[in-house]
Amino acid sequence: MGNMREVTDATWDEQVLAADRPVVVDFWAPWCGPCRVMEPILDDMAGTRSDVGFVKLNVDDNFQTAARYDILSIPTLMVFVGGEVQRKLIGTVSRAKLEQELAGLAPVS
Repeated sequence: MGNMREVTDATWDEQVLAADRPVVVDFWAPWCGPCRVMEPILDDMAGTRSDVGFVKLNVDDNFQTAARYDILSIPTLMVFVGGEVQRKLIGTVSRAKLEQELAGLAPVS
């Protein structure tokens, strides 16, 4: 994923919770086939949207954060605004569906 940053348990608070714009987090794992389906969609959106950050968290390597947010299935996309979860999408979703979910977000105050 060229346009998406990796976040870890150690960088989570700074890069997601304290972000100055909404952040879409892709909870994924390298062995997950549906995660690979989502990869080009998210990477393209990350390269074209400056109003929203896009990051990915490998659940195998960062189980503390995955457990903190009760990630039981992957891919799971969560949208954080001002450190709070605003949206949670489980499984593969189309770009149109993701754009629709992002359209109603309030800006970070």
